[in-house]
Amino acid sequence: MKYTTQMDAARKGIITREMEIVAKKEKMDVEVLRSLIAEGKVIIPANKNHKNIDPEGVGEGLRTKINVNLGISKDCCDIDKELEKVQTAIDMKAEAIMDLSSFGKTREFRERLVEMSPAMIGTVPVYDAVGFYDKELKDITAEEFLKVVKRHAEDGVDFVTIHAGINRYTAEVFKRNKRLTNIVSRGGSLIYAWMELNDKENPFFEYFNELLDICEEYDVTLSLGDACRPGSVNDATDASQIQELLILGELTKRAWERNVQVMIEGPGHMEINEIAANVMIEKKLCHGAPFYVLGPIVTDVAPGYDHITSAIGGALAASHGVDFLCYVTPAEHLRLPNLEDMKEGIIATRIAAHAGDLGKNIKGAKQWDDAMSKARQELDWEKMFELAMDPEKAIRYRKESLPAHEDSCTMCGKMCSMRNMNKVMEGKNINILREDD
Repeated sequence: MKYTTQMDAARKGIITREMEIVAKKEKMDVEVLRSLIAEGKVIIPANKNHKNIDPEGVGEGLRTKINVNLGISKDCCDIDKELEKVQTAIDMKAEAIMDLSSFGKTREFRERLVEMSPAMIGTVPVYDAVGFYDKELKDITAEEFLKVVKRHAEDGVDFVTIHAGINRYTAEVFKRNKRLTNIVSRGGSLIYAWMELNDKENPFFEYFNELLDICEEYDVTLSLGDACRPGSVNDATDASQIQELLILGELTKRAWERNVQVMIEGPGHMEINEIAANVMIEKKLCHGAPFYVLGPIVTDVAPGYDHITSAIGGALAASHGVDFLCYVTPAEHLRLPNLEDMKEGIIATRIAAHAGDLGKNIKGAKQWDDAMSKARQELDWEKMFELAMDPEKAIRYRKESLPAHEDSCTMCGKMCSMRNMNKVMEGKNINILREDD
């Protein structure tokens, strides 16, 4: 192999198989794609050990991708049930699956996930460290944290979330600027606690070069985690969040020097009027690296409906340049999502991603909507179902309430605007009261 990573290949002028696949999917000239990867504005997360991956690109000029969070926990540790969710997520066209497992046989789940999934796989290695070593957090060494990352890379994980931006200085900024919800990132809180308990620097920041060694060897994309993301609209765009982003921008440049692909993780909870500015700030401070956001969730008062609060924020964020949306389910803040929660979260996030693509004028996005509009105008129900983002639900709703006239629905009946306009445009009469027409 004449290159180490997709970025290394791109900078050497090499067109990889993965680039060819992504360019075809995106209807993009492969040379344009290669140039964007060389600049760090597009990534193709594809670990050398993930043999059955169907590569996807994330970044500037590409369709907004979505990620689904899954994994076992202490309270819900049924691997087979979680793998059923994995297959459903794949069937529902999720481009990425993050394994957030934090208890039990995490490696068994991870290995089976990588083996069965053509979608790119992400993990948060720090979640795995406590169980892997059977040690309390305080007693894990910096070297041991890095060994867990190495194990995940060996297993074929395509991207890893690493909270390297919450260093000692960022922690001091956090302490000086009181928040309503402190640090809500699970990984970020673990790293912050480790630093406080040991009075030491964040091991992922201190040994960032060693981390890059691992990423370069396996072509693992570094997802630089937002430990200080806001967990309430009150805490958005504050000193802690921005200070961490400054550090992430510096780490991005260091990673690129080693040809390691990078994306930046972002908020979080945020009022709707702050989203555009946050996207602009991230793109500026992190040099155009792809931006990956959770939500943003635009209000804190809708538990049970956070797939909606996040879809609102996600659509707006994507339209302003966010490249990758992490799904949020109705169970957010309440419990581990079940299969139905996951389905609702995926559809809500796919809607947000596509709405953002329309706003960004991504190639092919509007054509999909135009095709649906044409099918509606022609009252072609089968075509509508074929084009629907969730055909199963659309078909079920139609069958649950069949109209007397097949060319209408039970909302409007013979007053259907499409039906009547078609007749008028063809020079025909409209009979609403007579049953024979």
